[in-house]
Amino acid sequence: MAKTVLVVDDDPTQRRLIQAVLEREGFAVAHAESGDRAIERLGFGAPVDVVLLDLVMPGISGQETLVEMRARGFPQPVIVVTATGGIDTVVQAMQAGAMDFFIKPAAPERILVSIRNALSMGALKGEVDRLKKHASGRTSFSDLIGASPAMTLVKRLGERAAKSAIPILITGESGVGKEVIARAVHGSSERAGKPFVAVNCGAIPENLVESILFGHEKGSFTGATDKHLGKFQEANGGTLFLDEVGELPLDVQVKLLRALQESEIDPVGGKRAIKVDVRIVSATNRDLSLAVKEGRFREDLYYRLNVFPIEAPALRDRREDVPALVDAFVKRFNVEEGKSVVGATPETIACLAAFDWPGNVRQLENAVYRAIVLADAPYLQPHDFPAISGVSPPIQAAEPVLASFAALPAAVGQMIPDMPSAVPVRILDERGHLRTLEEIERDLIQLAIEIYAGHMSEVARRLGIGRSTLYRKVREQGLEDVIKGGHDEAVEDADAQVA
Repeated sequence: MAKTVLVVDDDPTQRRLIQAVLEREGFAVAHAESGDRAIERLGFGAPVDVVLLDLVMPGISGQETLVEMRARGFPQPVIVVTATGGIDTVVQAMQAGAMDFFIKPAAPERILVSIRNALSMGALKGEVDRLKKHASGRTSFSDLIGASPAMTLVKRLGERAAKSAIPILITGESGVGKEVIARAVHGSSERAGKPFVAVNCGAIPENLVESILFGHEKGSFTGATDKHLGKFQEANGGTLFLDEVGELPLDVQVKLLRALQESEIDPVGGKRAIKVDVRIVSATNRDLSLAVKEGRFREDLYYRLNVFPIEAPALRDRREDVPALVDAFVKRFNVEEGKSVVGATPETIACLAAFDWPGNVRQLENAVYRAIVLADAPYLQPHDFPAISGVSPPIQAAEPVLASFAALPAAVGQMIPDMPSAVPVRILDERGHLRTLEEIERDLIQLAIEIYAGHMSEVARRLGIGRSTLYRKVREQGLEDVIKGGHDEAVEDADAQVA
């Protein structure tokens, strides 16, 4: 999903020039001709990832706009642009919350580096905030990703249930995020900040379930060398999340029912019951009503747990949430793996959204993790998900050896019949010695200009250099007369002015 940069500048020419630079790198660009319009656009909740803010504008200045943005709680990173690089101006902008600055005119490379750094810092801050909320038990429903009708219903039901002490049963397939919903219920309730204890009932050995849930006294059974409090006492004052509650043995279900009804537990080997103040949120990927009919789950416990059911939708039923989920996972794994992937291409998003995801959100998360680790390009491509897209990664051709350099011009001429032959790029001179780097570079630039008919944007892209760098080399090498007019002269003029 392309990142959106909001360019705030009263000069329409400058906005157009910056837009030309950013769009060629895959960014989406939005415009605002004044600070008021920028605040208005951000207030509408339109997607904006970075703000490029000019300091000198009629009406409210860029400095005042930045102060107002932070006062209203807009979190987007801000890069200020100024024509006067006084130290006082820069210090004031940084104190007001700017992340970076550059002085006009700036090279396209400088603009792009600044924006990518701002995106990386924004992702790092978001991940730190997420981890803090997770650790402190303050995850809320606003942190749940997705705006599909199915997820909107989950959020609405969860927020209402969180305000009471009603028992909640979260149902849904494996990997849909039932624990995330349970954490949001806890973080949105009066128990936020108190203990949140999660127990996977299906992962506990049957002979230890009672001890782990309710605790035991020292010496109550062989191996009980110390007193153990149990999960109910660990969660006292907070929330106990019983994942896969349908896996509990029948004898433990009896004790769980008593704990729910009487708010007290009986530790193994204990002489008296212990009062506990715990809210129960349970989850299952099984049909508990069927388990009740088959005698594998107590009917009275089922009705006690299933007071307020919430069904977590499968990912295939909320495909419109895939882009937001991919974006969130890219940000998280960029931080964890030290990568700088911007996002995924539209073709990749379409491919991921069309997949059925039998493992749901967990499977998507793992697929993005693998893609981030292996990705080399700024945007994830379909071949980064070969098991999903069926597209294999491109095979990198081996670099030619030095001995084959002499035959390079002839080979290229065969592949491109219309390529001009008057300017071959020769590696060796007439005596078989290597030519100087400056001579080879001049021939290569001249050859590229002729092949691409003077379209300097394409020339620069093929040579892997910036447009401003290309123009400088053209002047240094005396190749101005080789340049021919092309269809993108306006864009190239924009590059020259921005540079």
